[in-house]
Amino acid sequence: MPTEARIHIIDTTNRDGVRTSRLCLSPLQKTMINLQLNELGICETEVGLAATHHEANYINGNCKLQKLGVLAPICLRGWINALRSDVEQAVTHTQLTHLYMSIPSHAWFLRSRLGPGWSLERVADEVCAALEQARRAKIQSVTVGMQDSARASDADLMMIARRVRSAGADRYRYCDTWGFENPWSIRARVKMLAEELKMPIELHCHDDLGLAVANAIAGALGALDAGVDAYIQTTVNGVGERAGIADLVSVILALKKSRSLRERELVGDQIDLPKAWKLARYAAYALRWPISPRQVALGCNAAVTAGTHIDGAVSEVQDCEVYNVEELGHTEPDIIETGRWVASGVYEGIKGFRNIYGKLEIEFKDQAEATLVLDLVRMASAQNHQPLTGDELRFIAHHPDVAKEIMTQSC
Repeated sequence: MPTEARIHIIDTTNRDGVRTSRLCLSPLQKTMINLQLNELGICETEVGLAATHHEANYINGNCKLQKLGVLAPICLRGWINALRSDVEQAVTHTQLTHLYMSIPSHAWFLRSRLGPGWSLERVADEVCAALEQARRAKIQSVTVGMQDSARASDADLMMIARRVRSAGADRYRYCDTWGFENPWSIRARVKMLAEELKMPIELHCHDDLGLAVANAIAGALGALDAGVDAYIQTTVNGVGERAGIADLVSVILALKKSRSLRERELVGDQIDLPKAWKLARYAAYALRWPISPRQVALGCNAAVTAGTHIDGAVSEVQDCEVYNVEELGHTEPDIIETGRWVASGVYEGIKGFRNIYGKLEIEFKDQAEATLVLDLVRMASAQNHQPLTGDELRFIAHHPDVAKEIMTQSC
């Protein structure tokens, strides 16, 4: 295997993660997750749906943060259907320069998403035309993938893949949309695909059978077997449609700590692992979805052992445990303050508001600036439906113009 082939980590919490039943994120919360993913060292975030008007201001605000150097070097990629009409919407209403195009595969997908009269061959023609349109619009990179690639026939999978490669796609996404694969089958299939295409392969694996992390890593190894880079899509805390998709921290740790992989140093991104706990805890708060006690490395039971294992965990921790939870920044205790406390809210007054920011060591130059930020804090509180965190308050104070754009809904 060529030494240059590496595995990169992508996050889709703000696109696939929010498809989880009964979960949602406000535009500000999505932005905070993007900022923390950038701090963690994740190479790309799927910011949302680029062809829907209601997300345009949030997406463009994040693009501005990137130009300011606040949200960099992470790549911002938008999701669209592989249609020329979606390309037009994306380039007209957003400042994104990286897109993902999704292709329906089976007959019932074609009917439900595109209507009657569509064949896979007609879809391939439309995708190629959409790719050409994206290039004319100065889109820098395009990833293309077939929904439910795992259950598409080899012939259909290869036909679409060859067509989009010839049309100029930069990366191909292999989607196990319903969690159908197993580690042995996906590695062989991705290797076959990568050997044919000679282009980077992206893995999107759902957890319906509890195999998302194993499948994503096995698929990535299949790409590396063929000498091309692999990209694994993840979400924070493994959230996502139905049983979720591959968990971000689990994928990173498996690549860095498991047998035969840890020596190979396969991760091509500079991951700052101690930032992981803060990100996971913020996502759990924003989503109102508590971290499971058995969550890999992050759950409250992750560092708890029992019986004959206790002595080893205490006296020979490096030999006993595969990883140490402190490596993930899991050293900050959860403290519930008793007594009087002040939280930001929709009806926060100026004096209480300044008291909160005073505790964050942020001062305003005059009353007008304080009033502007207060109005934005009230707007954010109304959209989040819960008190703002310290990082959210700091972001609004430091970038009020961008915060206003992000939180203003367009239609």
